[in-house]
Amino acid sequence: MVKEKAYYDTLGVKPNAMTEEIKNSYQRLAVKYHPDKKPNEGEKFKLISQAYEVLSDPKKRDLYDRGGEQAIKEGGMGEGNFSSPTDIFDKFFGVGSCMNKEKRGMKHGQKFVFTGEGDQKPGVETGDVVLVLNQKEYATYQRQDDNLMMKMEIKLVEALCGFKKPIETMDGRVLLITSYPGEVIKHGHLKNILNEGMPLQRDPTEKGLLIIQFIVTFPHNQWLPVKKLSFLEALLPPREKEEMITDDMKVVELEREPYRKYRGAAYQEDDGTRDGVQCQTS
Repeated sequence: MVKEKAYYDTLGVKPNAMTEEIKNSYQRLAVKYHPDKKPNEGEKFKLISQAYEVLSDPKKRDLYDRGGEQAIKEGGMGEGNFSSPTDIFDKFFGVGSCMNKEKRGMKHGQKFVFTGEGDQKPGVETGDVVLVLNQKEYATYQRQDDNLMMKMEIKLVEALCGFKKPIETMDGRVLLITSYPGEVIKHGHLKNILNEGMPLQRDPTEKGLLIIQFIVTFPHNQWLPVKKLSFLEALLPPREKEEMITDDMKVVELEREPYRKYRGAAYQEDDGTRDGVQCQTS
């Protein structure tokens, strides 16, 4: 009588299953739930790998049968001590040590080395073939190590009153990004979404962060009649206390023209030319 059956249930076998039956079940389930086929089943793939790692080893299986998962943890196989699910998969199917395989989460500039596959000439040791990964740019997302970053434009009313915006992930899923009423989103503000970044190469069932930078767009000039501005101001936080205006202060108006254009006009006036300033060469 075994203490627990969770690992057996995960692999779909009975507690008295033979080793060959356990291997066959793992082979079928690992292929079915591999992250390359089902990106959303990473946790399922991890559980299948952990169950196989324990039940395929006679000593670990005996320990599990007698004491359950707690005995496995106390025996040195806590959450962080299991092998990588992809390493178990590669070892089982004979990849990794004998061939190169593109893995989820690989980075720009990463190299594949095919040892001894270079040009062959008599009397000369055969070299290697080296392929360098060139990461393709993506319109919506920019990669930062294991994280993905994107910019999201929101209107001023959304920044102040809340919003709901759908975004499509790189694997075709749709996430609904929301802010709660009363939360103020400032221009340039960053928010993180856990486990929606790039797959981690050491464990593709885990992902980095999705970092969203908010770009707040303001209304155009004169969008609100002047006579209604007082109503808007009454709803906003109060102004800072204004300094007392004295007679010796000069009132100036802000120019609407871009600074660069204005400065260019000044140069033309100073030089008496119409083509701007030219650099002098020696």
